[in-house]
Amino acid sequence: MNANITIKTATPGDSHEIAVMVGELLSEIMNTIGVQAFNFDLEETTDRLRDFLNLEKYFVFIAHDEGKKAVGFLALYESHALYAEGSFGTIPELYVRPEYRSNNVGFRLVSQAKSFSVSRGWKRLEVTTPPLPQFDKTLAFYEREGFAISGGRKLKVAL
Repeated sequence: MNANITIKTATPGDSHEIAVMVGELLSEIMNTIGVQAFNFDLEETTDRLRDFLNLEKYFVFIAHDEGKKAVGFLALYESHALYAEGSFGTIPELYVRPEYRSNNVGFRLVSQAKSFSVSRGWKRLEVTTPPLPQFDKTLAFYEREGFAISGGRKLKVAL
């Protein structure tokens, strides 16, 4: 598929469209690993994203094809750490619908995120991928985009 793709900064009005893709992303991850790792509710996710965007706590870039269909998105948030020498960005979600993969949509979303990060004065961008063989293509994509493995594993505890 060789479509004319445009990238724009998401607004709160885009929340439902992005939340649908979040559901697709989480389903794809869970199907790949065979574990119910996430809870997803479309309405709650839409409302949460709208709140995050309104508070400017979350920044999202959305890709559309020439038919105005949403084909992917990348989300960012600002973090702060001494080890990172100040403020930096974290990419919690990047998703491109399967039929648009291998069309530079992910590359363009990451490029937009890098430009945005520079404009914010962030020192770096971080992303976490599961350390599983099923995600080797994802890891290879990020490495092609200049990301380097920095060690460690992402851990969580529910509160």
